[in-house]
Amino acid sequence: MGIEPDRRIELGRIVGVFGIKGWVKIQSWTRPIDNILDYPEWQVGHAGKWQLMRLVEGRVHGQGLIAQLANADGVRVTDRSQAERLVGYEIVVAREQLPATAPNEFYWVDLVGLEVVNLEGCHLGRVSELFETPAHDMLVVKGERESLIPCVLGPIVKNVDLSARRIQVDWDPEDVERLSSP
Repeated sequence: MGIEPDRRIELGRIVGVFGIKGWVKIQSWTRPIDNILDYPEWQVGHAGKWQLMRLVEGRVHGQGLIAQLANADGVRVTDRSQAERLVGYEIVVAREQLPATAPNEFYWVDLVGLEVVNLEGCHLGRVSELFETPAHDMLVVKGERESLIPCVLGPIVKNVDLSARRIQVDWDPEDVERLSSP
């Protein structure tokens, strides 16, 4: 049982246990972090072995999340030893479960791997990852070297064409060099 690998979207990971009644600690990649709790069914697993788990209950706890899960038949994980077996498992959902995006709004997963070119058509590299800063998200672009480009629609990111797998930016290669990683 599982989701086809090319349709899997990783939303987080089970990183620990909480208490003695089978609850687990969740590291969420969603923003805000508790959006992961909007998905009532998860595929959890690793190394190609997946199982359907149902979210029974979940909530923010401190800086993270905790959740109680049940198997596909609805049988709850009720003790610490059962929960410990889930630690390290990825949490994924099918791509189709994600809400539709608004115009000019993109999931990060859709931007990873896209070619980045400037207005002059100069190939700057491909997006390897994104990360947040207090000001805005940053594209990590790997070309001849790794560079950081602010992901700001309008002034910097002029066009995102998912079908052509290309992002066009108003960015001078000299600026890329200046912000590049050593």
